[in-house]
Amino acid sequence: MKKGLIVRHVPYEGIAGFREPIEAAGYELDRFDVTDPGFWQLDLTTPDLVILMGGPMGVYEQDAHPWIRCEIDRLAKRVERGLPTLGVCLGAQMIAAAMGADVHPGPVKEVGFAPVSLHVDSPLRHVDEVPVLHWHGDTFTLPDNVELLASSTAYAHQAFRRGAEILALQFHAEMGEDPRFEAWLESGADYVTEAGNSPERLRADHDALGSGAVEAGRAMIREWLRGL
Repeated sequence: MKKGLIVRHVPYEGIAGFREPIEAAGYELDRFDVTDPGFWQLDLTTPDLVILMGGPMGVYEQDAHPWIRCEIDRLAKRVERGLPTLGVCLGAQMIAAAMGADVHPGPVKEVGFAPVSLHVDSPLRHVDEVPVLHWHGDTFTLPDNVELLASSTAYAHQAFRRGAEILALQFHAEMGEDPRFEAWLESGADYVTEAGNSPERLRADHDALGSGAVEAGRAMIREWLRGL
């Protein structure tokens, strides 16, 4: 059986809706939290698939979170070899940084369910016109030799790929049915307000739109995995 490794940056941002299509594709999943003692010795080139999830910290906050530099350095070796890698939100920013791009605060906080606009034909066709969850305030310059896949009204760089193997998604198409969404709302209450949204509206949108977003996200991941 193929081995997949989830890198989790905070306990409430897990693989969520993406677990089903990844396991259905034949991957046995393991997980490492960045707080695990063994994280500093983790070799990211050995798994068949690495999935990097989100988190509230910024890639540039390396003084507060020393593991960020460790993760980027180890991820760069994987990216250089073109090994299958999926990054979501902070995970996408980590991939960008590992490719030499600049990750920095963006002009606004983008929080809520909204669609992305697509630039090329790709597995993202499944999320076309589907409101998916956004929850970030950072962005990145586009790395060299990648293909821009999607943008939103607020952010030009919402998704990119390098070849068939490396896929970076700024948005959260894995979220919409996971009960840990309440932890997002609790831990990010001030962030939500600063973004001009509210917990009440997010809960309502999550109830109304979440299942459709996850269904589309799973279809996207299934197609991506078939192309590896």
